[in-house]
Amino acid sequence: MKLTTELPKIIDTRFRTALRRLHAAGRIDTYSGPVDVDYEIASVLKKRDGGRAILFPEVKGFGMPVIGNFLASKDNCEAAFGMDFRGIRQFVTRAMANPIDPQIVPTAPWQENVYTKDFDIGKMLPVLRHAENDPARFVTASVVIVRDPETGIYNASYHRMQLVGPNQTALKMDYGRHLRLAFERACKRGEDLPIAICIGTDLSVLYTAATMGSQMPETADELKVAGGLIGAPLPVCKGLTQDLLIPANTEIVLEGVLRRNKSVHEGPFGEFIGYMSADGPAPIFDITSIGHRNDPIYYAINGYGRETVMLRKYVLEASLLKVLQSATPFVNDVEITAGGLHRFHAVLSVQKTSAQHDGLQRNAILASFGALKDLDMIIAVDSDIDIHDPADVEYALATRMEASQDLIVIPGARGHEYVRKGRDGIRAKLGIDATVPFDQKERFTRAKFKDLAVDESRIGANAAQHVKWLGQQD
Repeated sequence: MKLTTELPKIIDTRFRTALRRLHAAGRIDTYSGPVDVDYEIASVLKKRDGGRAILFPEVKGFGMPVIGNFLASKDNCEAAFGMDFRGIRQFVTRAMANPIDPQIVPTAPWQENVYTKDFDIGKMLPVLRHAENDPARFVTASVVIVRDPETGIYNASYHRMQLVGPNQTALKMDYGRHLRLAFERACKRGEDLPIAICIGTDLSVLYTAATMGSQMPETADELKVAGGLIGAPLPVCKGLTQDLLIPANTEIVLEGVLRRNKSVHEGPFGEFIGYMSADGPAPIFDITSIGHRNDPIYYAINGYGRETVMLRKYVLEASLLKVLQSATPFVNDVEITAGGLHRFHAVLSVQKTSAQHDGLQRNAILASFGALKDLDMIIAVDSDIDIHDPADVEYALATRMEASQDLIVIPGARGHEYVRKGRDGIRAKLGIDATVPFDQKERFTRAKFKDLAVDESRIGANAAQHVKWLGQQD
């Protein structure tokens, strides 16, 4: 499938459209035969981590297929959107700058089958048990839709949910998240918090829910931001049992309330950092209804897997570029790296065109830490380094960085609390200046070769015909 290079004004980001694009690009594999929700599906996804999406059409005990590794790689993301990663980042940037009000529609596909009583989500949905030490089955690709009880602003965010009863889950909320702030405000008002859980929803919502940092403040309405990504209003419909607007093109929707005075012991769970996260109390989500479209697909994400971190890669890069190119326009590009879980490490490409640019690369490093608090290491390199090639970045470190001069350590800064080398999120941050002074660019110019055409038809495996001893035994 050919990727779009000229960006359209409006893009189709519906979940099923994305799956069709993946299929057309040969990016969906099918795992044939019966498969178990307890450990087996998650194990297969982990063994194929970062590869093509995998469809499990025959899940034991359930009439609903499971898809995983959906957005687990660059190739999958590009196929799902029908454009290259730079185009995806441009749409994310547009979304943050040009929000569009959602459009209320009278009905939605997820309302084709609705249950408001006597349902058991553990029997209806093929919810997975993922890692060996997980205490229960967890809904993981769950985008939580909430309207702040005081501001009325809509937020979309990812939160894991542990099954604890037929119509109840525990819902894990990290500190500093917008959902937690809305929940705390509801508690102060003496109210439970209405929420909706979307499983298998519009790409614009999946990506908007992954945003964080200075470019997605609490004042940003994320249903409007999703519309900005599409280039048109996001279709939404009114909830059936809760007073909420819910993305219409969703496979499965759970409506209910987070209870202010009911909690349960939740976790541990194998999180994106690679460790089992801490267990502890979490509020109860009482489910008041479940709706799903005809022939729904259940979407699952391994907590510790490439998809968890790939979901944030392009939205975080777009956020970082927006900040840096406003503050220091000589920043060309950024790469939030795979080894840093697309969250903790970034490489900046800078283009120095005068001696006045010397030193600005360090300003850009500091601005990056302010833009995205979870970043712990930033490497700045010159524009002749391919920041998408880890070997070329390491070449810059090997040949253009001197440790006694080019390391910038910021002690006692705020990062992510899951990083165990820190103290509840407090750790030093490291900037590495692997650029060369402007007046020494010539000295660091790499050897160049003639860019001549190669006749591939002249290359073969017949060397022994020309060098006889290659075909002989010693």
